[in-house]
Amino acid sequence: MTHRPVISSTGLFTPDDVITNEELVASFNAYVERFNAEHAAEIAAGELDPLQPSSVEFIEKASGIKARHVMAKEPVLDPAIMAPRWDERSNDELSIMAEIGVKAARQALERAGRDPADVDAVLCAASNMQRAYPAMAIEIQNELGIDGFGFDMNVACSSATFGIQTAADYIRAGNAKSALVVSPEITSGHLNWRDRDSHFIFGDVATAVLVEDAAIAPAEHWDILGTKLKTVFSNNIRNNFGFLNRAHPETAGTADKLFVQEGRKVFKEVVPMVAQMIVDEAGRLGIEPQSLRRLWLHQANAGMNRLISHRVLGHEANEDESPTVLDTYANTSSAGSIIAFHQHSEDLAPGDTGLICSFGAGYSAGTVFVRKTA
Repeated sequence: MTHRPVISSTGLFTPDDVITNEELVASFNAYVERFNAEHAAEIAAGELDPLQPSSVEFIEKASGIKARHVMAKEPVLDPAIMAPRWDERSNDELSIMAEIGVKAARQALERAGRDPADVDAVLCAASNMQRAYPAMAIEIQNELGIDGFGFDMNVACSSATFGIQTAADYIRAGNAKSALVVSPEITSGHLNWRDRDSHFIFGDVATAVLVEDAAIAPAEHWDILGTKLKTVFSNNIRNNFGFLNRAHPETAGTADKLFVQEGRKVFKEVVPMVAQMIVDEAGRLGIEPQSLRRLWLHQANAGMNRLISHRVLGHEANEDESPTVLDTYANTSSAGSIIAFHQHSEDLAPGDTGLICSFGAGYSAGTVFVRKTA
């Protein structure tokens, strides 16, 4: 029997709290002023460089981001803290990461008319796991009441697309008929909110993608035409935090235990790699790149998306061809391309072909070519 994987539905959880660029800049500049005042003697002696303030114009020109959603707004904006904080939960309570993942998953199930009892697998695919074990996926599986299996996977910003291919492979092999790929991304926790070059990049969110056998999928779904994954090792985006590295208290607070990147190198190296990967895979599938109705690209940087879509489509893409959620959600790691797909796919007609694509640390990149069916 042939099993054909499709995307039946998606789900999205968005935190209520929003931080605008204006609020973020006010907080950051207050920290800069405080830091420079506290270290005035060292700065005057030439032993320390003064910190430079940020601006709304700088942020929007560098990234295209105007706001971001977060799980804990007040402590992030407090110049004395500038990091998310929330109360510790007991082991008997649902963890915060599982909580938002469950909300996105339930929406995906509801939109597909699917009961949790129909699902066989949960893949928690995200950049940063709240703990090493038990797996976040198993906690989400338990809360939803799914009788099957679950596991965590991390390929940074490509986690969701890697998860979709993995789920699709389970469907093709007959090892599952219905699988949830859940991406709870609390990226505010790994962001250095005191770094002028990156403090504006990330936001929090959770997405879910229901991948199923076409035989049981709802009438309106998305055929998965083909998937392709690629990784190339690079240190240009890195986060050294982990239970091994944090065992050394003298280095626990250093900047490399948070998100760090060499943005210009990333831009220069990732754009051509991803664009060529898309074109090559489209050719393998017999799809003309220019015929793609819509590109749901990773939401990391407006300039990167503009160049990638231009190389794929052969012209400057408009908002309809390559929709943006980056301006209001910021970079939500693996969830970004799924948010774009979730919010900008219902208007497409049966037969329209599109591309979900992610790229990020690793380097990692994933493509999922889909066609709408009704």
